[in-house]
Amino acid sequence: MHAKVYVSGYGIISALGVGVGSNLSALQSSNSGISAPSLLDTSHKDMPVGELKVSNAELTELAGLKHKNLSRTALMGVLAAREALEMAGLTPAKLRSASLINGTSVGGMDISELACRDLQQGRNIDFKSSFQGHDCGYSTAKIADTLGLKGPLQTISTACSSSANTIMNAGRMIRSGMADCVIAGGSDALSLFTLNGFNSLKILDQTHCKPFDEERQGLNLGEGAAFLVLESEQSLRNRGGRAVAQLTGYGNANDAYHQTASSPEGKGALLAMKKALKMADMAPGKIDYINAHGTGTANNDLSESRAIKEVFKEGIPVYSSTKAFTGHALGAAGAIEAVFSLLAIQHQMAFPNLNLSKAMNVINPPVTSLASMKIQYVLSNSFGFGGNCSSLIFANIS
Repeated sequence: MHAKVYVSGYGIISALGVGVGSNLSALQSSNSGISAPSLLDTSHKDMPVGELKVSNAELTELAGLKHKNLSRTALMGVLAAREALEMAGLTPAKLRSASLINGTSVGGMDISELACRDLQQGRNIDFKSSFQGHDCGYSTAKIADTLGLKGPLQTISTACSSSANTIMNAGRMIRSGMADCVIAGGSDALSLFTLNGFNSLKILDQTHCKPFDEERQGLNLGEGAAFLVLESEQSLRNRGGRAVAQLTGYGNANDAYHQTASSPEGKGALLAMKKALKMADMAPGKIDYINAHGTGTANNDLSESRAIKEVFKEGIPVYSSTKAFTGHALGAAGAIEAVFSLLAIQHQMAFPNLNLSKAMNVINPPVTSLASMKIQYVLSNSFGFGGNCSSLIFANIS
C-alpha cells in the first residue's frame, strides 16, 4: 500500500509580494502585480511584466545573506523555501535528512547576462563566479546549503511545468517509501533572455494579459518562487507535525506536437488531467475548482479549454487563471499556482480571472470575481514548452 502524501507547509514570493500574506491579500483584493519593468535592465520599458519590486540587494538582506553574490533565482528560492520550512515547523535535525527538488528554466541567467555585458564592454571578469550559476542545479545547491538541507537534491527543468513536476516527483518519492519529507517547488527570475526570446516568438501581450478572453493577445512574463513541504503520514506523526492539505493525484504527459505550442486538441493536457484523476480515484465531477494554466496565448487557452471540456463534459467546475496577477513565472509557475490552490482550499474561495471582457465560446466563462464557495478538491494545471503537461490534485483535509 502506498503512503499518503501530505502538505505541511508552503512559502511564496511573486510579483504580488514577499510571503503568503502579501500574495493572499492581493488575490483577495484583485490587485494585479503586472507593471512596467523597473529593475530588469531592458530596452522594452513599456512591456508589462510580473516583476517583484524588490532589488537583489534587498533580497540578499531579507535572506540574511550579506556578502554572498547569489542570483535572483536563488535568492527568491531561499526566501520562499524558508517560509515553507517555518510554516511546517521542521527542526534542524529533520532538515538534515530532508530532500529538495527545485524546478527552474533559466537558473542564474541574470548573473550570466551581467557578465556578458561586462565582457562586451571590454571589462575583465571572474569567469567561475560569473557563470557557475548558469547551471540550473547551482541554484538548487545554494538553496539547500543556505537552509541546511542535507538530503538528496534534484533539479527539474521542463520549462513551464518544471515546478509542478517537482511536486509530482516528491509525491512519487514519498509514496514509494524513498523519502518521508521532501521540499519541492521552483524559482525563476526575469531575464533578458526570456523577455527577448518570448518577444521574438510574438506571444507577449503588449498590455495586461487576458487569459481565456476571445481577444487575448498573449502572456505577460513574471518571476517568483514557491515551495511546498511534503511529508508522509508517518513523518508527521513522528514529529508531531500538522498537515494543511493532501496531494491526492498527479499526472504528466507529453503530446510531442511542437517545440513551443500545445496540440490544438489539448491531447497532453487531457492525458495529464485524466492521469491525475485516475490516481486520485475520483470522478471529474468531484473537482470544485481548477487553477488553469491559462497563459493568455491563443494556442494555450484554446487547447486547455478543449481538454477541460473533454474531461468534464457538461459539468465543468469553477475555474480561473491567476497569471493576470503574477505574470507567467515559467519554471516557478506550477509551484506558485500550487500555493494558490492550497490557499483556495484553506480559505474556501476561488480567485478571479482578471481582465476578461469577451469570453471564449469553447466552455463556460471563468470566474471573474472572488468567489466564496465550498472547495474540497482543486486541480492545478501546468503546461510547458515541448508539450510537457502536468496536473496536480490537492484535497481539503480539515
